[in-house]
Amino acid sequence: MIDVTEQKRRVAVIGGGITGLTAAFYLQQQAKDQKLPLEIVLIEATHRLGGKIQTFRKDNFIIERGPDSFLDQDRVIEELAKQLGMENQIISKVPGKTYVAVNKQLSPIPDGSILGIPTEIMPFAKSDIISWSGKVRAACDLLLPPSNVKEDQSLGGFLRKRFGEEVVENLIEPVVSGVYSGDIDQLSLHETLPNLAEACLKHRSVIRGIQKENSQLKEGTLESTFRTFKYGLESLISALEKSLEMAVIYKGVRVESISKVQDQIILLLNNQNSIPVDGVIVATPHHVATKLFKHEGLLKSLLDIPVKTVAAVSMIFSNNAIKKKFDGDGFVVSRNSDYSITACSLIHRKWPHAIQEDCAVLKSYVGRSGDESIVELSDNEIEKVVLQDLHGMLKIDEKPINTIVSRFKDSMPQYTIGHRIRVEQAKKELHASYPTIRLAGNSYEGISLTDCIVQGKKSATEVLASIFQTKLYL
Repeated sequence: MIDVTEQKRRVAVIGGGITGLTAAFYLQQQAKDQKLPLEIVLIEATHRLGGKIQTFRKDNFIIERGPDSFLDQDRVIEELAKQLGMENQIISKVPGKTYVAVNKQLSPIPDGSILGIPTEIMPFAKSDIISWSGKVRAACDLLLPPSNVKEDQSLGGFLRKRFGEEVVENLIEPVVSGVYSGDIDQLSLHETLPNLAEACLKHRSVIRGIQKENSQLKEGTLESTFRTFKYGLESLISALEKSLEMAVIYKGVRVESISKVQDQIILLLNNQNSIPVDGVIVATPHHVATKLFKHEGLLKSLLDIPVKTVAAVSMIFSNNAIKKKFDGDGFVVSRNSDYSITACSLIHRKWPHAIQEDCAVLKSYVGRSGDESIVELSDNEIEKVVLQDLHGMLKIDEKPINTIVSRFKDSMPQYTIGHRIRVEQAKKELHASYPTIRLAGNSYEGISLTDCIVQGKKSATEVLASIFQTKLYL
């Protein structure tokens, strides 16, 4: 039996995206398991929950406006789904090939590649993406001494030292940028691909390291098994919301500031009301979190985390719209190509259950690092640009039956060099002033859905432990 005070405590979760929802879910679960006297308040500034997860359902179509799948090597989402009674709704992507667009040519990524890095000799040797001189330079990774990876450095710089310019520009960069939505010359090696650095140090070469450490490095790559829910990712959001019987949920209400009066934390809302609480989980983007403590000057280091703006453009065509012979289920685009699209998924091939049989759905992404102005165009203008690219690559020459444009303004945090130091400094400052407040979300310790869920659960455990002054057992 845990010895806790009978006085009811209140925890607020600010932000109703996947991180905030799972934080509230695990607060409730642990409170029930430990018989803790707890009230939960979930506050979301918009009028819907789910954040970037939003599923368009109409006429037998299930189309994701934001993320459309997840990787779950540690079975984090599978376990959450079991607790929500929806584990039978998880389905896997139909296997298929991924291509890369270099100049005006679509070529399959060589078999055995991990994040575009070649690990099998024959498929790479036969590929027409890289010249013979480029292939010889890439093979030098096997001969070079191990790189110094103790100090953080740019991912792009590290990869170029190992493989040369051509392989990085035409193969690795398009794949990595497709996964992390950023500029590899700005992204941190240690924060994006720490296993890659460790494998190189341990096995002398990146290629050898991947061959030895394959299972660890596959997570987060195009070679992993992508999964989703049969009725769309938003079904997970709905299930989480429905499960929160202990929580009071406010939508369309924004927290303006957080302050402290004696031993209690006060949340000031935009409707001029205030809520006294004992603990808080801030599950908002980092630039929103900084505004909550602006009057105290906390979290300033988070302002140095850059963000990226992207747009997803889903187009519905007739099933014979693709005139080019193409057996892939998607492609990524080299940044030295004359295209605005950065990546494209053929949803009807990856997730046929979600699309009418007589239709094709292509989901394209626009908004390259350093050139995000396209996202500011009107829906019609973006549609024209994407259609022009699709015509050049897949010979699509008809107008879409329907187009769904989804913009994500300043929503993709970039883990640049020094990211971990900035986050640790902010959390240390916050803990010194507010021991019962935690930060969680894709701005801090991972951008994937799985990472966000792990952070939500961890923050719930830590806040309850700090409030009730006891160790909780999950």
